[in-house]
Amino acid sequence: MFTGIIEGVGTIDAIERQSERIDLRVRVGVLAEGVSVGDSVALNGCCLTVTAIAGQTLAFQAVPETLALTSIGDRKPGDHLNVERAMRADARLDGHIVQGHVDGTGTVSSVSRQGEDVRIEVGCDESFGDLLVPKGSVALDGVSLTVVDPRPRSFAVALIPHTLAATTLGERVEGDRVNLEADVLGKYVRHYLERISPGG
Repeated sequence: MFTGIIEGVGTIDAIERQSERIDLRVRVGVLAEGVSVGDSVALNGCCLTVTAIAGQTLAFQAVPETLALTSIGDRKPGDHLNVERAMRADARLDGHIVQGHVDGTGTVSSVSRQGEDVRIEVGCDESFGDLLVPKGSVALDGVSLTVVDPRPRSFAVALIPHTLAATTLGERVEGDRVNLEADVLGKYVRHYLERISPGG
């Protein structure tokens, strides 16, 4: 489990296609400290398992399911990724509950400045838009953000200067694909209501 509070930005050193999966090595700097093989680490909001460690570089494998639901397959060597290690049980939950189970991708439709802040509009599938509520939580490339102006096929987020500097979201431009994860509490509520009100 994660919080959506990004610990740092990593750099992809290498990506290799192995049949249907992708092997990638990501330089994460001091975030490699305390990480062991088998640990879960979120890269751009996608929970992946550490398969090897070499100094400050971590290795991961992304299988077809991951590649189909996320933008990990779009990335190339030199690209930056948001990095968050799994939350400790004794730590503060500063963001919101993020599973690292990406629901799908959205597309940045616009990036606009409002003073020092930046507003990003994201187009999404209607099935994802149905999970969003005004002022609710959403993870965008793993970053815990507040939903602004949710619509059936789009929503917006407002980014403060700190978020722009501490994550990869400051690099996003119109047309970029981004990983999306809705608040897990909302997903469970919807699932429950669908069970007790079939077709309603």
